[in-house]
Amino acid sequence: MVVPFAAGGGTDVVGRILAERMRTSLGQTVIIENVGGANGSIGVGRVARAAPDGHALILGAWSTLVANGALYALPYDVRGDFEPISLVASQPYLIVTRKSMPAGDLKGLIGWLKENPDKASAGTQGVGGSSQIGGVFFQNATGTSFRFIPYRGAAPAIQDMVAGQIDFMVAAMADALEQVRAGNIKAYAITGKRRLTVTGDIPTVDEAGLPGFYFSNWFGFWAPARTQKGIIAKLNSAVVDTLGDPAVRRRLGDLGQEIFPKDQQTPEALATLQKAEIEKWWPIIKAANIKGE
Repeated sequence: MVVPFAAGGGTDVVGRILAERMRTSLGQTVIIENVGGANGSIGVGRVARAAPDGHALILGAWSTLVANGALYALPYDVRGDFEPISLVASQPYLIVTRKSMPAGDLKGLIGWLKENPDKASAGTQGVGGSSQIGGVFFQNATGTSFRFIPYRGAAPAIQDMVAGQIDFMVAAMADALEQVRAGNIKAYAITGKRRLTVTGDIPTVDEAGLPGFYFSNWFGFWAPARTQKGIIAKLNSAVVDTLGDPAVRRRLGDLGQEIFPKDQQTPEALATLQKAEIEKWWPIIKAANIKGE
């Protein structure tokens, strides 16, 4: 199992929870290989070139198998060079601000941004990162304008928000939730359709006054193109079996991950979602002329 990011990150944690249980279903060890670099595109490329024999699969995500296709000139096709196996789980983002932000809710934040055009600063985890794409989506949805401040990762961006050096961020839950719970930054909404247990009383964007502003980083498994249907079926069965395990569901839930319903844990559902997300996000990324670094 190739995890296209460094060990210890959010994708790696999800991968290790799944690999540990999948070996029971498959009757063999599942070895994780961390292949980081270029926002995950190097690791994904390794699986695109691998033999289609069922012994190499990628734990991909919205960022790597959707956004990267518009951000980079890739040596592979994010759809044509892979066979979908299964959807896994999804996690919405948080709209967060510095603690001293005067706005009391999301509508107030949008109003404040409109009163201060081009003066506010939004942190990103790097040029072309999900927080920048989410920020552009936010600008389009609210008619606001602000400056993006790129950092070398989400952690330093969040730290500067804690220090009051930047105003807000569309941040991954794994990066921001601890500081929200500590009261060091404010959270105005989660960018999903339902509230999550781990986020407590944080409202959804629908509840907070920005209906339809849905933005999630979801995970799925893919194999190299031309992998036989029988192999795909066996791998899918292992994933479905793993996602039905109460211990796995609890551990992923504790991370704020929403497991897709069983009827969506299919190759067809993954292919459908990936296509729909490409059609939604590629025009947004390209219109904003966002390029990956």
